[in-house]
Amino acid sequence: MAESRTLDRRQFTLAAALAALSGVVITISSACGSSSSPSGPTGGTPATDKTGVISANHGHTAVITGAQLTAGGALELNIQGAATHPHTVSLTAAEIGAIAANQQVAKQSTTNNSHSHTVTFN
Repeated sequence: MAESRTLDRRQFTLAAALAALSGVVITISSACGSSSSPSGPTGGTPATDKTGVISANHGHTAVITGAQLTAGGALELNIQGAATHPHTVSLTAAEIGAIAANQQVAKQSTTNNSHSHTVTFN
């Protein structure tokens, strides 16, 4: 019987990067037995970074890296960029999958300095 091994996010990202560089396709399977396929790219093509458009922007930057898209989990995205204060945007695993599939996703950031922003991907 094969031994089951769990990877943390850092180990997975490293393994995914090495596999992408060697031309190997990575298959992600859920521990709960879900039969859905990964929403990231297939055929050995690495995911590209996705940059969000930020409403009323004043120095913030919203970028989801290709590795984060390939990992496919939920994400707390820090969009501070060059601004003097932070905001975060919470994205679910389903929303990350939609963004990876080039579907439009718009989310409201946290409120900091008495304001928030809408961040739209794709």
